[in-house]
Amino acid sequence: MIEFMPDAVIRPYRPADRDAVYDICLRTADSGGDATALYRDPELVGDLFAGPYLLLAPEFAFVLDDGERAVGYVLGVPDTVRFAKAFRTEWLPLVGARNPAPTSEPRDRDEEMAKLLHNPEGMIVPELADYPAHLHINLLPSHQRAGHGRKMIFTLLDALHNAGIAQVYLGTRTDNKAAAAFYDRLGFHHIDVAEGGPITFLGRSTDLSG
Repeated sequence: MIEFMPDAVIRPYRPADRDAVYDICLRTADSGGDATALYRDPELVGDLFAGPYLLLAPEFAFVLDDGERAVGYVLGVPDTVRFAKAFRTEWLPLVGARNPAPTSEPRDRDEEMAKLLHNPEGMIVPELADYPAHLHINLLPSHQRAGHGRKMIFTLLDALHNAGIAQVYLGTRTDNKAAAAFYDRLGFHHIDVAEGGPITFLGRSTDLSG
């Protein structure tokens, strides 16, 4: 599904979008704000939250294109358990050496992200078993609050539904009240997870007809 809008278009991801997607990922990685100054390695956040999706599930990757470049993206996978395994065997060998797993408690944000990078099995949460798919979405501030996010998520939900996936989840920081309100308007509901930590998990059906 491709949605045309006055100043942007949602379209399938192309390999040429990779650098723009990584840039968006970093520039929204501080609870929606710019995290460029917070990481020594500007590729690290993208290696965790964008790159593996682009490589392993490109058919579920969509970007918001303003006519010059991608200014937002939504990425998903239909099977989180399978994705975690492929992350370990196919993705980590490509990027893990540049940011090795810390041998002690992480001392900064790079080491915190490197710890997550080397633990893809942490994505497998028992309480989320009824929600096999998951997604990530990010938009540059210039294109937020204009209806793009809603259409992007619905584009991905439609793709997942057409692939036979019934339910999807996402994670958002518990202290990000604006994001929680946004997802609530899109029909997502809270999922109780015992060890959620600072992350709140939200889920919904992929069926847009209801």
